[in-house]
Amino acid sequence: MSVRSRKTFEQLVTLPDSAIPLAEAALLMACEEYPQLEVSPYVDKLDHMAEMAQESLRSEDSPIETVGKINTLLFETLGFRGNTDDYYDPRNSFFNDVLDRRVGIPITLSTVYLEVTRRLKFPIVGVGMPGHFIVKFADRHDEFFLDPFERGKILTREDCQRKLHEMYGDSLEFHDRLLGRVTNRQILSRMLNNLKLIYLKAQAFDKGLAIVDMMLMANPDDCEQFRDRGLLRLQLRQFEAATKDLNQYLKSCPAAHDREEIENHLKELKRIQAMMN
Repeated sequence: MSVRSRKTFEQLVTLPDSAIPLAEAALLMACEEYPQLEVSPYVDKLDHMAEMAQESLRSEDSPIETVGKINTLLFETLGFRGNTDDYYDPRNSFFNDVLDRRVGIPITLSTVYLEVTRRLKFPIVGVGMPGHFIVKFADRHDEFFLDPFERGKILTREDCQRKLHEMYGDSLEFHDRLLGRVTNRQILSRMLNNLKLIYLKAQAFDKGLAIVDMMLMANPDDCEQFRDRGLLRLQLRQFEAATKDLNQYLKSCPAAHDREEIENHLKELKRIQAMMN
């Protein structure tokens, strides 16, 4: 990612949450993998998709009818689908790839859905259900859930509870908070965490470091990211910066469960720096 792209991302995620442009920020995240990526053509794609949807909508349509028409456009006409064949393909998490290939995972397909419906002024919001991101329609009169990973399938509250039980069994207690609306900043943080895990699995520590930098731009009080950034910097032999981050982690999280482990890292860093002087 260029310095300019990183700066633009920081400017966007420090806006008040309601003003954060979700698609633009998600595309800037992908610049870490695609440094020459142009954001505006993908925003134009979303504009065009919303225009296509608008052509079929009528003012007298019920919310269910509107959803049906949006689903027809996205999942039949345009062919967006969940990647059930290769769920962990990194391209499922880069928003430009999702728009190009029309294949993604729950959170990136939900972001497509959110961005199209926002342009239509149709009240769809994100729902950060553990393990499976979905969206919901919500106005003063009605509320129902939709799963963009399953072609916009309509879900009841009981369906969501059942899905969570299938994934987590009795280890996760269901409550209504799990189906609450999430903010754009929270969506971006979850997308960043997916990218972070991808890069760590590939041992691409430099790219992982850039993602953690962006996570801290979005949530500067997330103390665990200071730990993770310190450990990444240790891998990259950025010893002074690693020391600073790990000390910040212990200062911010004095009761950290891994305090002894981090203190051992700091002792080793002190020894290394003494040998270098």
